[in-house]
Parts: sequence; C-alpha cells; structure tokens
Amino acid sequence: MNLSNNKILITGGASGIGLGLAERFIQENNTVIICGRREAVLNDVKAKFPSVITKVCDLSLEEERIALYKWIAENHPDLNVLINNAGIQNWISVTDDNFYESMKAEISTNIEAPLHLTSLFIQLKSLTTVMNVTSGLAFSPFAKVPVYSATKAFFRSFTLSLRHLLKAKNIEVIEIIPPALNTDLGGIGLHDAHPSVSSFIESIFEQLKEGRQELTFGTSETRLNASAEELRRHFNAMHSN
Repeated sequence: MNLSNNKILITGGASGIGLGLAERFIQENNTVIICGRREAVLNDVKAKFPSVITKVCDLSLEEERIALYKWIAENHPDLNVLINNAGIQNWISVTDDNFYESMKAEISTNIEAPLHLTSLFIQLKSLTTVMNVTSGLAFSPFAKVPVYSATKAFFRSFTLSLRHLLKAKNIEVIEIIPPALNTDLGGIGLHDAHPSVSSFIESIFEQLKEGRQELTFGTSETRLNASAEELRRHFNAMHSN
C-alpha cells in the first residue's frame, strides 16, 4: 500500500484508533473521510483537522450503509482505500437481562456493517485497499466481552478469506490487529492502563512501510504467533480470578 496520495474512508474515524489513523494519514498527505454517528464529535475533529471530510452515518443500519456508499460513489468516486474500523464493545454476560439486545448491536456494527460495506465498496473501480481492524481477542477471547471477542474472531476469519477472494481484483487486504489500548472502547476508564493509541499507530505505520499485511502491536503480536497450547494458557491466566 502506498502511504501517500490516497483518498481514504475510515469508519468510526472520530475517536480511538480511527482518529489516530485519520491524523496519521493526513500527515502522510492523504485525503481522509471519516464517518460516525455523532455529528458533534465529527465537528470537533473537523475543527482540529480542517482538511478532513466528515459524514454522519449510523453503520448499524443497512439503509445508512447504502446511503454512505452512494454518497461516496457520487462525490468521491476516486476513493481507493476503505478502512473498516468502527466497532462497539459491551461488557456483558449471557445471564444479563439485556444480553440479546446488546448482542444484536455488537453483531450489526462489528460484523454486518463491515461485510456489507466491503461488498459495496469493491464495486468502486478505484478501490485498491481494504483494511480491517480486528483484535488480539480474535485469538484468545476475554469472557467479560464475549460477543465482542467472537465478532473479532469472525472478522479475522473473513479477512483471511477476503484476501484470497480479492486477489483477482488486485485489491490488497490488510488486517490491523490491536491489543487493548488506552481508548474509551467498552467504557470510559476501562483501558486507562493500556498502551497509547499514538504508540500503536507509529508501530503499524512502520509495518505498512515494510509491506506487511497483518499489523500487530505488543500482546497482539504474541497472540498472532502463539501455539494452541499457549493460547489456552493465556485464556486460563486471564480468567484465573
């Protein structure tokens, strides 16, 4: 992937990893479009980075995903990079009264949305790259976020197949595999002790320069290369209390 002179759509680009990617891609001389549900947050990003293009969109809704694609196709037909970053994480248990509703929200945002967007955006003749943000939890789940972990395992599996399926179209598929980072994913303060987004972004851009297609950092690098027995031990250690 060329790191400059792209037109890039980043879903969930107004906060966390998405915002970190947006900032760095702007620095690398790219045109960046971000979408998200909260217009006020998008406006805050626009105030800080005037070149960014924003679009309000609730990706959990099929009709809004279709509308986003049509808007891009009409106004930015030269878009060549899609980054499926948007995701939600709920700390829930299968015994919770609201488990089913919570589960549906995670599946619609973390699975249905990126798969639908991918199927739409590969229709753009200009598209050269799809980047999918999965998680280290795709390899070893954390039971406090059971559905989130499962959606990321699903999304990693899909990404591996997608890389093969899009070879004939000369579309590169890159997987970004973050560990837990200091973001508000799952709730404010839950991840304060984890590494910064900026450190993660620096690392994955170095890997992009090397031409890697699986981008890792810290514990996600360990999990990517772990044996089945090592993953079992890691799971047991996380749930020892």
